[in-house]
Amino acid sequence: MEIGISTFVETTPDPHSGKVVSHAERIRQVVEEIILADKVGLDVFGVGEHHRKDYAASAPALILAAAATQTSRIRLTSAVSVLSSDDPVRVFQDFATLDGLSNGRAEIMAGRGSFIESFPLFGYDLNDYNELFDEKLDLLLKLQASEKVTWSGKHRPSINNLGVYPRPVQDPLPIWIGSGGNSESVVRAGILGLPLVLAIIGGNPAQFAPLVDLYYRAGEHVGHDPKKLTVASHSHGFVGETTESAADAFFPSTQYAMNVLGKERGWGAYTRETFDAARSENGALYVGDPRTVADKIIALRKNVGITRFMLHVPVGSMPHDQVLRAIELLGTEVAPLVRKEVAEWEAR
Repeated sequence: MEIGISTFVETTPDPHSGKVVSHAERIRQVVEEIILADKVGLDVFGVGEHHRKDYAASAPALILAAAATQTSRIRLTSAVSVLSSDDPVRVFQDFATLDGLSNGRAEIMAGRGSFIESFPLFGYDLNDYNELFDEKLDLLLKLQASEKVTWSGKHRPSINNLGVYPRPVQDPLPIWIGSGGNSESVVRAGILGLPLVLAIIGGNPAQFAPLVDLYYRAGEHVGHDPKKLTVASHSHGFVGETTESAADAFFPSTQYAMNVLGKERGWGAYTRETFDAARSENGALYVGDPRTVADKIIALRKNVGITRFMLHVPVGSMPHDQVLRAIELLGTEVAPLVRKEVAEWEAR
């Protein structure tokens, strides 16, 4: 059972003071967070790609590379790389370089992206949203499989028996598929035999169990060994000394960020009642003291079947020392509880 962190490197205004941390400072803070996550024994750290003012991570591989030589065991992944609006050759080269710097700890998490700012920025038509991802994923997998590639498609110039370098330390370089819970993307991952990451950020997490089952059935249908298929989850949350202090610390920035997105996407207002319902036993927020958060992760393992859990913290901007403390508690208290109890449960 792997436990880790994901971040979008948020730079929203502090909900109390209105102060906004600069992109440069927030990027440096995230490097510190990765180094701490490695130190306290977490398994993976993911940085998500965005192209807007309130997120500083337009180049996740660069941020991860800054931490690669200052860490020793933590795996380093995008969360996600918006493959549809990027060049798969450059994505592969960036993460192969990261793999070299980290001596074999890099991963790519490829997704369509729930934010669309990168499409006009790089000259892509949103009408091609699905086709772009399918085509570019096909090329990325060919790059993963072979040093020299011959490929042709509609949205990128053809490649005729050309080598792509550097080659990664890992063979193959891991490529995960990120999904917001769309059955089509789950089936695709299963058919391709690729590990799957589900963004479980709303509703009852147990409702994702049928999607996990669909993923395994799709993979087995085409002959993949189910023991080699892997499912991870990414969920918002925060670990504090007590459950109430964790909730009080995490709510203001979460409310601010969710209401910004809600206004853009036509959602209702995000209130304390919404937040408290989501952090209840059957909600998708993993907020509380170490025991509370551990119990919810263990339930997710038992009820849904995930084998990697990534806590997304912060949502919106929080004081850096609070984020560091949450990472420390996740690594030193939550993760040992989860690993021990999951191992005991599976041994029965």
